Amino acid sequence: MIEPLNETERADALDGLPEWDFNDARDAITRQLVFADFVEAFGFMTQVALIAERMNHHPEWSNVYNRVDMTLTTHDAGGLSSRDIELAEAIDAIVGD
Repeated sequence: MIEPLNETERADALDGLPEWDFNDARDAITRQLVFADFVEAFGFMTQVALIAERMNHHPEWSNVYNRVDMTLTTHDAGGLSSRDIELAEAIDAIVGD
């Protein structure tokens, strides 16, 4: 069973993810990215999809033209877990943050 992050772990993790916002109501992190066009947005989503599949941890996300909205939380843990932080870091590496 995957455990949710405690308050200290969550705060430390969020310090390392300045581009992500914490959603207290969902115990999740969110981020919106805007790309030049649909092809660039979809290419990004394809890269993330491959990583997420390897991790067996998938984002909640949506895409409208050049915008991608993402929410990361671990349903099995009932909130934010180390898996979300790892996926957020991988996403940031793709974007170049």
